[in-house]
Amino acid sequence: MQPDEAASRPQTAVHGDPRGGARGKGEIDLRLPRSTDGPAITGLIAACPPLDRNSAYCNLVQCTHFADSCVVAERDGDIVGWVSGHRPPSDPASFFVWQVAVGAQARGLGLAGRMIEALLDRPQAAGVTSLITTVTADNRASWALFESLSRRWSAPLEKSVLFDRDIHFAGAHATEWQARIGPLPQRERPQTRQEL
Repeated sequence: MQPDEAASRPQTAVHGDPRGGARGKGEIDLRLPRSTDGPAITGLIAACPPLDRNSAYCNLVQCTHFADSCVVAERDGDIVGWVSGHRPPSDPASFFVWQVAVGAQARGLGLAGRMIEALLDRPQAAGVTSLITTVTADNRASWALFESLSRRWSAPLEKSVLFDRDIHFAGAHATEWQARIGPLPQRERPQTRQEL
């Protein structure tokens, strides 16, 4: 993943119709995932190191049970972006971003940030006051994304260890740092269209 908050190229537009209707060539559609998206999402994640590769089954569960808290970016029939997340039952005022993947062909468009904002604009995100995620120290692209969102929203970003390399991973995985952005600004939610 190489999130880039640069302006979109003129020939590319990002839309938010959840039904995934027909779009013009080159336009990006943000929509709810479907179970049939599972293999493409698994392939996209594999092509975006250093993301951890979940099982194909895990991705299918996200596309079905957690579809309301995940978003797919599709262009010309290809899945070029994916964000998975959920509202933790123990912290329902937060939205946890699990993975952000943007294919090489869609980088430089600010797509990662747009997908996250599309999730926060959904009715299911009403009442969310913080965005949280975990990131390893060496994942510069992810840190750049969440630092840019913190600046964009004028909301502080706090970092703390959530899962320690030795305590939680027995030395087999780098420490996962929790990034928490909040309090989030109140968002204007679309009133006349279906949820993204």
